[in-house]
Order: sequence, then C-alpha cells, then structure tokens
Amino acid sequence: MRLFEQLFSKKISFRSLNKDQYFTAVRNCNNFATPLDETTLQDLIFMINILFSRVFGLIYLVSLTSINLQAQVKNQEVGTDSVVSIVNAEEPQTFEIGGIEVTGAEYTDPNGIVSISGLVRGASIKIPGDDIPNAIRKLWKQGLFLDVQVLLKKRVGDLIFLEIVVQEQARFARHGYRGVKKAMHDDLNAVVNRYLVKGKAATPSMKVNATKAIKDFFIEKGFLDVQVDVETEEDEILKNSVHLVFNISRGRKVRIKAVNFKGNKMAKASRLRKAMKETKRQGILSIFKVSKFVKKAYEADKNNVIAYYNTIGHRDARILKDTIYLVEIQKKNRVKKQLHIDITIDEGNVYRFGNIRFRGNTSYTDEQLHRLLGISKGDLYNETLLQTRLNYDPTGRDISTQYMDNGYLFFQVNPIEKGIENDSVDIEIRISEGPIARVGEVRIFGNDRTHEHVIRRELRVMPGDKFSRSAIIRSQRELAALGLFDPEQMTVNTPVNPQRGTVDVDFGVAERPSDQLELSAGWGGVGQGIIGTLGVTFNNFSLSNLLKPETWSPLPQGDGQHLSLRVQTNGRFYQSYNFSLTEPWLGGKKPTSFTAQVNHSVFSNGFSKESSSFSQLLITGASISVGTRLRWPDDFFGSRTTLGYQRMGLLRRLEFEIPTGIFHNLSLSQTLSRSNIGDPIFPRNGSNIALTAKLTLPYSLFSPNEDYENMNPADKFRLVEYHRWDLLTEWYTSLTKNKRFVLRLRTKMGFLGYYNADLGLSPFERYELGGDGISNFVGIQGRDIISLRGYRDPVGDVSPANEKGAAIYNKFTAEFRYLISPSPSATVYVLAFLEGGNAWSSFGEYNPFNLKRSTGLGVRVYLPMFGTLGFDYGIGFDKPHLNGSRKLTDYGAFNIILGFEPQ
Repeated sequence: MRLFEQLFSKKISFRSLNKDQYFTAVRNCNNFATPLDETTLQDLIFMINILFSRVFGLIYLVSLTSINLQAQVKNQEVGTDSVVSIVNAEEPQTFEIGGIEVTGAEYTDPNGIVSISGLVRGASIKIPGDDIPNAIRKLWKQGLFLDVQVLLKKRVGDLIFLEIVVQEQARFARHGYRGVKKAMHDDLNAVVNRYLVKGKAATPSMKVNATKAIKDFFIEKGFLDVQVDVETEEDEILKNSVHLVFNISRGRKVRIKAVNFKGNKMAKASRLRKAMKETKRQGILSIFKVSKFVKKAYEADKNNVIAYYNTIGHRDARILKDTIYLVEIQKKNRVKKQLHIDITIDEGNVYRFGNIRFRGNTSYTDEQLHRLLGISKGDLYNETLLQTRLNYDPTGRDISTQYMDNGYLFFQVNPIEKGIENDSVDIEIRISEGPIARVGEVRIFGNDRTHEHVIRRELRVMPGDKFSRSAIIRSQRELAALGLFDPEQMTVNTPVNPQRGTVDVDFGVAERPSDQLELSAGWGGVGQGIIGTLGVTFNNFSLSNLLKPETWSPLPQGDGQHLSLRVQTNGRFYQSYNFSLTEPWLGGKKPTSFTAQVNHSVFSNGFSKESSSFSQLLITGASISVGTRLRWPDDFFGSRTTLGYQRMGLLRRLEFEIPTGIFHNLSLSQTLSRSNIGDPIFPRNGSNIALTAKLTLPYSLFSPNEDYENMNPADKFRLVEYHRWDLLTEWYTSLTKNKRFVLRLRTKMGFLGYYNADLGLSPFERYELGGDGISNFVGIQGRDIISLRGYRDPVGDVSPANEKGAAIYNKFTAEFRYLISPSPSATVYVLAFLEGGNAWSSFGEYNPFNLKRSTGLGVRVYLPMFGTLGFDYGIGFDKPHLNGSRKLTDYGAFNIILGFEPQ
C-alpha cells in the first residue's frame, strides 16, 4: 500500500510511461524497509499496468470517445448548417452506423476486428450508451492490442461513421533457452507451451506466466536459487513478431540437511521422519530418495506426521509451527547452501477406545461385527485403523467387504464420537444397510481378438448373482493371469440401473501381444552344417477355427489355447523337435485343462554312423496331463496329473554311468499347487506353492530274487524306477506405494529316491545345480538343470555331486525388482539378487546350511514376440578351487536369458 500511496502522491501518469520510466518511477519511491529486486519490480509494475490500463484506462477511453464524438460533431455540418451536440447525458440519442473504418491494423484482419467489436453497419446504437465501451472491452480481451479507441469520423443526419483505431501488440513467434542443456528443452517445453501460443500477442502476462512455470519446474527439482529472466528479440522471419529467450541460471541444488522435531516426547524423531514420505534428509539413502524440497509434498508430509500420531492415540496432535531456512556453509572455496526444517509439535493427550456400539445393523449381530472389527475397549485410539476395519482392509477383514460381498452395494457406515470421558472415546458406528443389489448385465469391452466366452468363463460375476466386491476383484485377477490383457489398462465400472433395481458390471480389457517367436540361424562350417532355432508359441490359439481360413491372422486365434512348436539344430551334433497343445477349459464348462506334448531329440558326436567312434543319444517322449481347479481349502488350489513316457537309446555315451543301452521311463506325476499371483509378467503381490511327486512302478520289487549286483547295467536299469519329490515356493510383496519396487522370495528343493536298496539310485532324473540353466552341456540328458547365478561350472564351482547328477539339492533366492517400464509392448525391470544353493549325492550327505552363496544385478525385458530377454552378473563367494584369488572376474559369472526365465 505504501508503494501505491507514494506513486499517487507523485501524480504519475502511468498510461504515458514506457517500461524504463516505470522502473524509474518505482525506484524513486524509496521509503521501503528493504530494497526491491528486479523480479519484484516487474511483478509490481505489471499489476499497476493492468490496474490502470484495464480499469481507469477503460473509463478514460470511454470519456475520450464521448469527448471526441462531441468535439467532432460540433465541427460538422448537419443538414441545414446547424451545429447539433449528440452528447447529452440526460437524454441519449439513437444513431445508425453508416460505416466502420479500421486504422492501425497492419497485421490483423480489419474485418475480424470489426466482427469482434460487435459493431455492425446498419445497426442502431445509443450515444451515450454501452455499445462503444462494450466494443472496446471486447477488443481488449483479445490481448492483441496495446491501445484501442473508437472515434466518430463524421455524421450525416442520423448516420454516423466510426473509426476503430488500434495499436497492435507484437505476436509471439518462437522461444528458446540459454543456460540449460538441450536434453532438458523438451521437459521445459511441456511446462511453458500452455502459456506460449504462436500467433498470440506477446503480452507481459504471457512472459510472467512462462517465467514462473520455469522457476517452479526447477524448484521442484531442488534448485531453490534458480533465476530466470526473459529477453524479447525481434523475430528475423515473421514481421511484427518476437522471439523470447529465457536465460536460466539454475544455481546449485539445495538439499535438505536436517529435519528437526521439537516437543515430541511420545514418538522418536526418526519415526516421525519415516512418516514423511517425500521430504527426506540428505544421507546414505539419498541415492534411492532424492532429498529435495517440494512445497506441495512437504505440506502432505506434515499431515502424514499428524496421521502417525493419530495411530498411537494422540488424536489432538497438531503442528504449532514450522520453520524452513537456508544455512550457508563454506566448503572448498565455495558457499554451499543447505535447507533446514524445524517442526514444533503439540502431542496432546493419549486417548483410548471406550465403548463401541453399533446402530442400524440387522443382517449381522453386534457380536459378529465386533469380531470383524477387532478393536476392543482400552486399545489405543487409532482413527486410521478404525476406518480401515470399517471400509477397506487389503486382507478383506473389514465390515464393508462383509456387507458388499453379500449384495449390499449401497451400504454405508459412519463412525460417530459420542463422548470423551477422561482419556476414553466412545464410538457409535451407524450402519445404513440399504437394499440387496443383484447383478444385471455383465458386459465386456475391448476384446478385439479374444473370444468373449474365453473371458466370461474366468469371471466370478454372473447376471442374477448378489453383488460382491470380492468377486469383481477376483475376476480382475483371473483375467490378468491369462496373460492376454494389460493389467495396467484393465477397468471395471458398476453403473446402477434404478429402473430394474440392479447394478451392471462392465469389464474393460486391452489386448496385448502374447504370441512369441524364437528365430536364429547360422552356418557351422564344413562338417557341421546349419545351426539355429525356430520356435513359435501361440498363447491365444483356436483349434476349432483351424479349418476356417477367414479366421487366420496369421493363425486362428481367440480361444485361449496354447500351441507351441520348436525345432532346434546344431548341425550333425544335435537336433530337437517339440510340440505341445493345451486346452485350458476341456469341454468348455469347467476349468479343467488338458495338455498333450511330444518331443524327440538326437545327440551325437558328429562322426559317421559307420565309424567305431560314433556315439549317439536318442530321446523320444510323450505326455498327457490333466489339471483342475480345486474348491478346498480355497479355489486358489489346483491339481495336475501327468502321465509321461520316455525312450532313451544310448550308444557309446561315455559321460553316462551306462554308456550303451535302451531305457524306458514310464512315470506318473501329481502336482498340488496354490497360486494367487495375478500378473504373470511382473508379479507385485501374491504367492505360489507347488509340491510335485513323480513316481514309476517299483519294477525291481516284482522280481525279488534278481542278482542286481552282478547284472549288466543296461539290463539293470532298462525299466527306470524311482520316486522324486520337488517343492517350489514363491512369495511377492510390493515395497512401495506405487507397486514398482517388489521383493521376491523363492525356494526350490528336490529329492530323488529309490524303492530297492540293492538296485540303488537311478542314473536318470537326477539334478544338476549351477550355471545359468540354459548353456549347461546339453549332451547330459535325463537331468533337471537348475541355475545358480555366479557359478559357471556345476562341478568345479558348486559340487562334485553334479558330475553324475545329484540326488538332492536346495536353492534359496531373494530378489529386489524395480519396474522401469510397465508397457505391454516392452516390460522392463531391473533386479538385485541374493542366492544360495548346493547339491548332494545322497540324503546322508545333506547339509542345508552348507550353501554356495552369490549376489549380483540383472535386467529383464519382456517382449511379447520373444518372451523374456535379459542378463545377470553374479559373484559367487564360495569357490574353493580359486584358493583365495582377489580377482573379481574369477568370482563373477555373466548369464544371458533368452526366451524364458531359467529354473
């Protein structure tokens, strides 16, 4: 106000001043307590300019127009040479506009100016009146002109001819930046483009808004000392246009050095700082959480501090004051600024829950609701816990879920504090149950490839059912588990149909590519031939449309069936052929899956078959399996039964215990599993447990008198017999609110046993632990190859038991995963892992605490056409053959993942 008083006292006419004179006038008002900087002066001058030009200036223009009209009319001859004044404040007169002329508009269309003004030739206007002031106001609003006047050019009888005089504002053409790298220009454009519009007048407000947006952008990144000024240059290409250049001086980042709390007696400062989600001090963890000050986030964090106090009974806690200040520190011949925050808290008293009563409940008794609420009299008052147990608990233990799973869609619950006595708060929970809602229509949108029946059979919501929130959530999880849709874009809407008294359920899905292609080829040279792999997997195949060419794109799809074909060759040394087909809903009425698989592999040493050195391994196998979803203990459980057969023909394979012979492996395996993992590409929550028993017939027990000790090994194991047990457990949990940082814990165990001690352990179906699970020597068949990152050689690095195949193994994994890109076209995440495992020849040698440990980093990219691609670099700590070597490369191992994640 002092500034305005001084300016008025000097009787300054701001309408007649240019920009430099504005600054001189303001600086002459020198009775300020503190000097005004350039930015403050710009803001003040801009406000004063707006005030005078838009308010008092409008009055001035109207008055000037009236005076001009009167002055000009007095000098015009009207009819009989009489001079008539048309300006009569007491009695306005009506005239007809005979013509309108526009002057001063060099770059603006005159016809457009007339059209915007609202003045029309032939129209009637009153003088004095609102028509001319309104015309001036409309033209001012365009922001295209520095000055607008409407003058009377001449009058002939009741006709008047008007002249619109404008002074054009320079137009904005383009802009640029100085002081920042080009890589940042796109980010800056995103924040200023809303203010900088090409062709619009380059007004002071345009510059001020863009400058402020740039400052806010850098302040949010921690550059609290950022300075931005704008230069206006005449554009070299467009006439009457300007080029704005923003000169940016970011300064140094100002980190939060300290967050201090005062008045906190019942809560440690470290716990309160933990409650602040975004406002973090600079420290060791700054590499994960940047210690920058963002005011909006800081205000939210203050509320988080109070919310934490509310969880420990301090319902009256409040922040008395908070102070934010900069501290300058001299460091290495330069001044470094640090941000300090002091927060003073009044904790208030500690309160506890008193009597808790329910009102309005008819479907459930008070005892049932109290049991579900889980809050007793005398517990610390925790409003957050109360709201969670009433409205939404992730575990499903809340009253709203109980009601809404039984059709009470319109259910409402409202806790009321009825009274406070000493430190006890009595609560009355008022319940409005409403009518039971039933599901009307169930509609599906967005499935342009997958047939509707494939989606509907996974839904837990059917027309006519009682409305159930849990059933809708479970339906979403089942659709995500198919792997055919993008979980990030899946939507559910529940519009109410008041006429029928029902609620419809709309599921929106977004198809994502799910088919995979594996293709590689090369020439192995003379004597080896072509090497390569061709594999295709169709995860949404349709066998029923196989004979309908019009449905091929490129193959028939839409029924959710899985078809896999794979051919691999390494010239003369190795050929493999695999085929499998899975129908997830056999018969279409129950979730009973059926899988048929056939495979054939040929291994040789590359010699001619006529050579005495020729060796070969032939494996031909087939299997069928049936899986079904169980209803007990819950419907996350499943069962799978597999009948498999393998014929193995060995000829002079010296790496086997039995180099030559024909062996038959007929087995029955049974798997009991439970999985509630939703997204199969990047699971965020849930678990997976699977126990598998694989058994053969005990052939040796049918011939108890056989002398196995002296029997030819080829005859001894001609009919392979064993029993094998495998256990897999996986658990996922999100560590951050955005669910991008995930912890994965995994355990794998396996044990191979025998029925007859005289016969001993089968040479097939053993385990090999170590390496990446892919590039291990493929000539050794009849084994399950288990990866162990950080160890290249399964025998030298891990365990001698791997040489002939281990009978028992353990493997434990902890992975920290961070999702970089959730895009369905390329899902990318990085990981850090801790891993340990070992293998033993027999159960008698088993020691679960003797583990080969490793740690490392990795990255995964899931491409729909190629599956999972990536790499790991692991460092194995327990390699006895290195004899204390200090070279990191001796301990490290680089693994590549192609197509699928190894076991």
